Amino acid sequence: MITLPSDRHGLVHRETALAAGFTDDEIRRELRDGRLSRVQRGVYVAPATRSPEAAHRLAAIASAETSPARAILSHQSAAAMHGLSMLRPDLQRVHTTNGNLTGGWRTSVRQDHVGLLADHELTTVDGVLVTSLERTAVDVARTTRGGFAAALAVFDSALRLGADREEMTGALDASRRGVGPARRALSLADGAAENPGESWSRALMIEAGLPAARLQHTFVDGHGNDVARTDFDWSGRLVGEFDGDVKYQRYLRPGETPFDAMKREKLREDALRRLGIMVIRWTWTDLVSGRLVTMVREWLVRLDLMAA
Repeated sequence: MITLPSDRHGLVHRETALAAGFTDDEIRRELRDGRLSRVQRGVYVAPATRSPEAAHRLAAIASAETSPARAILSHQSAAAMHGLSMLRPDLQRVHTTNGNLTGGWRTSVRQDHVGLLADHELTTVDGVLVTSLERTAVDVARTTRGGFAAALAVFDSALRLGADREEMTGALDASRRGVGPARRALSLADGAAENPGESWSRALMIEAGLPAARLQHTFVDGHGNDVARTDFDWSGRLVGEFDGDVKYQRYLRPGETPFDAMKREKLREDALRRLGIMVIRWTWTDLVSGRLVTMVREWLVRLDLMAA
């Protein structure tokens, strides 16, 4: 086992390793034995469990650092750098923008977009040049194949991270492609939605014409003690909770298991019901199948919160 030189991102560059006296045979042996994995040609990293977004972030950094020209990461790649949450993003290619009106191109692993970029639309993240948070959210919302829900998810996330809504509106006004759905999504975006699943839930309910829910409200008991902070609620009588893949991870305390957190979540739900509040829950499967709208509508009607 050898220790190859890595940069501040943990990336091992072949040229740097060779300059330090290592050989291609040694690099190939590290790859073969599973101590390195390939990020792109000539760039490697120690294997680890990474989310698709985290893996794409490394690929984007590697692409930017090895590009012979000034590469400005944009679209989904800039979103991964900023930590923007996206709904089912296509992370097949690293995205850059060339700052010109012509000259765009695409390969199987990279897409270079055309487009002028003002100075205020550029920033650096971890030493890498990227489009600003606002410009990135707008670019993703305009070009996503996920429609209104995906556009809403990225705008919700941008607002959570402190993006300026007026600046995003201005960026949309200066754009052409995909601005209609993106404008609608931005007008309804709410940084209180905490993840793409909640944003998708909101999008489905909006498109179905259901009454708007209050987001992230904290309920208290008769003694003024906090009972629960909920994902969605309608008039304080119906609560909706989205159970994502890592729902209970956010409830974990030191030394606890997800099962411990699940038990506490059950007690939390019982406390809400003692206040006379109905609690309903849904999962990714309910979003994919469309059952969410039927479920919410049924309870809104049953509780006289909307007409049948």
